[in-house]
Amino acid sequence: MYIHNINSTVVCKTHYLSRKVDIMPLIFAFLMLFAQSNQEVTMSVDSSKIISQWKNGLPSDPSYFPIAVWLQSPRNASRFKSAGINLYVGLWNGPTDEQLKALTQAGMPVICSQSKVGLAHKDDPIIVGWMHGDEPDNAQLVKDPATGKESYGGPVPPQNIVDDYGRIRFLDPTRPVLLNLGQGVANDQWIGRGSGAHLSDYLTYVKGGDVISYDVYPVVGINKPDGENYLWYVAKGVSRLMEWTEGKKIIWNCIECTHIGEETKKATPHQVRAEVWMSIIQGSRGLIWFVHEWKPKFNEYALLDDPEMLPAVTKINNQIHELAPVINSPSIHDLVTAKSSDPDVLIAILVKKYNGLTYIFAVGMRNKPTTASFEIKGLSQKSYAKALWEDRTVSIENSKFSDEFKPYDVHIYTIKD
Repeated sequence: MYIHNINSTVVCKTHYLSRKVDIMPLIFAFLMLFAQSNQEVTMSVDSSKIISQWKNGLPSDPSYFPIAVWLQSPRNASRFKSAGINLYVGLWNGPTDEQLKALTQAGMPVICSQSKVGLAHKDDPIIVGWMHGDEPDNAQLVKDPATGKESYGGPVPPQNIVDDYGRIRFLDPTRPVLLNLGQGVANDQWIGRGSGAHLSDYLTYVKGGDVISYDVYPVVGINKPDGENYLWYVAKGVSRLMEWTEGKKIIWNCIECTHIGEETKKATPHQVRAEVWMSIIQGSRGLIWFVHEWKPKFNEYALLDDPEMLPAVTKINNQIHELAPVINSPSIHDLVTAKSSDPDVLIAILVKKYNGLTYIFAVGMRNKPTTASFEIKGLSQKSYAKALWEDRTVSIENSKFSDEFKPYDVHIYTIKD
């Protein structure tokens, strides 16, 4: 269990609770079956248009893609900025005047709790959003008034989150409100939501924010010995949030990159890259890096001390920034199809048209190799697809081309119109 405190609100990253969750209504399980088994179907949200409604919120420039870090000290803001991070989410026991001053000096905007100090800085452009306490959908600590002992009960009632959202918006309607949910969004076997929890709760939870995010860390955080085989949970949760919000809200998600609480396990840079692009392909339009580590020892900013992962994350971030105008452009849903030679390995794709190029973002969704066959409608002449950052091209004939995907490979192709 990972516990943080934001403005006296206990914020838990709970991965080891052992309470059973009530079985959700069968009819809701049936409705969710489609979302779980058809991850290649993506929805799109015009996030720039949505963001533009908040005059003191995040930039609405299509070249902006929010890449945040979770709950870090402002003293490291310049180091995170050098790694391609452009946003802080959460401030320990904050916000304080000193924290906001330090972030201003570093040029690092923040989404933080709407405390008295925060509200006193309503005119401060360094604050670009407000946030709920973390993971209200997980079991919450409850104190016995008679004994003073604490134990875990159920999650925060969903309507409470909606009501709190209304109060936050009433006090400042010029900034968006971030709600970050736990791994129950994607992991139906997660037992950390506590008593009285149902999957259908999320249909109400998602009404309690403007930016809806969630976290799942498949390699180190889902209590499976083979968590590396479940990277697709990341995409599954994004897909669910897109469906639950009917494509009307901005969806973000958190990404693992450290040991967190598993001394002998950590996602590889290749796996982390797959999690990132799975998220974006499924509709996520903002990332939050979770960089804390409790084992082998506590390190709040473990990513910054990792000589292998830091350059990998920096490269991923910079590639996203490079392609931000493309990612934020309208999606094309019926132009390209992708088929896998292995029916167990889905190839998820996202297609965009930008500045005379067709972009195909593709990722293998399972821990197995496959060959992907792509077909582009209306492309009659012989052509080629350039694989970005791979120094190679793939020939296109009769509107079709094929390419090899190793486990969790990501390929991004450009084709001249």
